Amino acid sequence: MKADKKQIRRHFARAAETYDTQAVVQERVADRLLTLVEEYAEHPPASALEIGCCTGILTRRIIARFPRLQVLHVNDLVADFRRQIERIAFPGQMEFLAGDIEAIPLPEQYQLVVSSSTFHWLHDLGAFFAKLHRHLQPGGLLAFAMYGPENLREIRVLTGMGLEYPTLGHLTDLLEQQHFEISAAAETMEILHFVNSGAVLQHLRQTGVNALAGPGWNRVRLQEFTRRYQDRFREKLGVRLTYHPMYLLARPH
Repeated sequence: MKADKKQIRRHFARAAETYDTQAVVQERVADRLLTLVEEYAEHPPASALEIGCCTGILTRRIIARFPRLQVLHVNDLVADFRRQIERIAFPGQMEFLAGDIEAIPLPEQYQLVVSSSTFHWLHDLGAFFAKLHRHLQPGGLLAFAMYGPENLREIRVLTGMGLEYPTLGHLTDLLEQQHFEISAAAETMEILHFVNSGAVLQHLRQTGVNALAGPGWNRVRLQEFTRRYQDRFREKLGVRLTYHPMYLLARPH
């Protein structure tokens, strides 16, 4: 299934106060992504676009790691995140771009386009990569992390519900079709453990990823789901939840 962007906007807006305390994997992914950017960037960027900022986990890290950045444009689907982003001190010019990144116009070309834990929500990655190609300066870098087919696999196994996550190979093909040269591609698995299946669901709600949203989820069905989850995915460290981060860095040619 494709992501319902209206539902995404509602869920992430509701999770604004709890996101940072629950986004353990998202913080790790943001750190690793920027480490790769530092490794592969030919020089520190002077201008950057961040896509899908949420509460600013990646934004704060961009500012800390690239202190000579002069222009930073920050986007999110949730317009209310503007308040949190504008509280972050930035010595250059920072502008918040609210709206669906697949639809809104971009104001300029950038030396760096970066995004963490966002692109799996988009509908047409091929067309989107073509758009980003037009907004990267020669020698610029596109760097993003998103999630792959094994992401939240426990939820999918029990419900049959989940996003259509692409493989790493499919992403590299799409980028090459849109005239990008791949600089780096990697994937990992991140396993979180919780005291019980109820804590898993709380974690998903409080990060905006309410995988059980939709019709037909009454109390009886939810109780049955939590029982089955507990029985099937309990390990020594607790009840398991899988994340599947993928990292890609590419340059336009």
